[in-house]
Amino acid sequence: MVIQKHITLPPYPRGVHIISKHIEDHISGVETGIANIFLKHTSASLALNENYDPSVRNDIESFLRTLIPDGYKGFTHTLEGADDMPAHMKNILIGSSLTIPITNGSLNLGTWQGVYLLEHRVHGGSRELVLTLFGE
Repeated sequence: MVIQKHITLPPYPRGVHIISKHIEDHISGVETGIANIFLKHTSASLALNENYDPSVRNDIESFLRTLIPDGYKGFTHTLEGADDMPAHMKNILIGSSLTIPITNGSLNLGTWQGVYLLEHRVHGGSRELVLTLFGE
C-alpha cells in the first residue's frame, strides 16, 4: 500500500524547528512501514536530531550561520538577497528528505529524536512537504 499526502507548514522564522507533530498528525492507515518526507524547497532543509534541549537547535543554527554566512563574498547569485545563496548551500549539505520507519502507526524515532525543519531564510514563508507512506 502507498499513501501520499501533501502538508503545508506555517511560516517559521529563520532557525531550527521541531515539526514531528505535523508529520505524526498525517500518519494514518499505515501500522508498519516507511515514511518518506520530502521538502519541496531549496532554501530550507529536513533533519533528525535532539528534540529535548532547545540549546541544540540554537547551536545548530549558530554553527550553520558561521559555516556559511549571509552575504558571503564568493557567491555570485545575489538577486534574491544576502541569505538566499547561503540557504541553497545549507540545503545541499543537510538535504531535503528523510526516511523513517513506522511502527505501531507512529514514527519509530529514538527517545530524543525529532524531525526538524531548518529554515535558512530570514523570511522563508510557508513550506510544502510530500509525505509518502509505504506499508500495511
